Amino acid sequence: MFDLNAIVRANILSLKPYSSARDEFSGEEGVFLDANENPFGSLNRYPDPYQRKLKMKIAETKQVPKENIFIGNGSDEVLDLALRIFCSPGKDKALTFSPTYGIYDVATAVNDIELIKVPLNGDFQIELTQVQPLLKDQNLKLIFICTPNNPTGNIISKAAIESILSTFKGIVLIDEAYIDFSGEESWLKYLPRYPNLIVSQTFSKAWGLAAARVGTAFSSKEIIDLFNKVKPPYNVSGLNQKAAIDALADQEAFEKNKSTILNEMQRVEESLSEIPCVQKIYPSDANFILIQVTDANRIYDQLVQKNIITRNRNNLVRNCIRITIGSPEENSQLLSLLKTL
Repeated sequence: MFDLNAIVRANILSLKPYSSARDEFSGEEGVFLDANENPFGSLNRYPDPYQRKLKMKIAETKQVPKENIFIGNGSDEVLDLALRIFCSPGKDKALTFSPTYGIYDVATAVNDIELIKVPLNGDFQIELTQVQPLLKDQNLKLIFICTPNNPTGNIISKAAIESILSTFKGIVLIDEAYIDFSGEESWLKYLPRYPNLIVSQTFSKAWGLAAARVGTAFSSKEIIDLFNKVKPPYNVSGLNQKAAIDALADQEAFEKNKSTILNEMQRVEESLSEIPCVQKIYPSDANFILIQVTDANRIYDQLVQKNIITRNRNNLVRNCIRITIGSPEENSQLLSLLKTL
């Protein structure tokens, strides 16, 4: 039986959140003399601290009630807040599966939380026999699962995740930064079934708003209330809220750009399979491809010398390079150069 109050830090439960001027008055018209703002300029007013208009658009798009949505300064803020809400520094632990997104290491270290890293198997999948004994640790409060995974690109087995959700008494945060590129369904539909589930998504990838830093968390109202309680008062700027609202309003552009990326993904994969220095192409449900090459360090350096920047993942997966799908022209430049290496 999942008990939310049993895993929230005691000081967070008793915390009285900061109340801003826009908490006390949320109207849009009036003579505003309450927030010590400058009366002049076009960016002089504080933004809505709870991003109400943006949440309404996300609720419509994702078919999730607005009270189950949190907006963060990128999904990295979502991950950090989860650690601060559920894990006591110097005492509690988090867990993830490697190789995966490197920010989990940084965020846990900053918060003085021990991070347990369980290796994925040869197919980059979770081995339940390795993780199940760890779930009994009373100090393990939070599990990060990135799916589609970064840097491997694959979807993590639904059966494995459901097994963890069903048996773990802590929080499972599923990081779906790349889910819009995948043919698999989101975990959003399982929120009513699992009270310990948080799903994190972002506007940085498929929505093309990496510069705007807008991330989302979807969970029970009780968990979302905790996020709103702990977050900084104005964590997402008005400019960035508007950028996300405008992107959601142009669904046609979103679908067109996503289709171009997925078509280019197929073209790049087919071309890579014919290039001698490419030894293996890992299947991907994201907007990038992980490839094993003859010598990752050498090939990465040679690409950089020609101003083509990929990501050398040799330190995580032996002799592997991660290639983000760019524009058709950018992808053609990459492929032409790789053929000469």
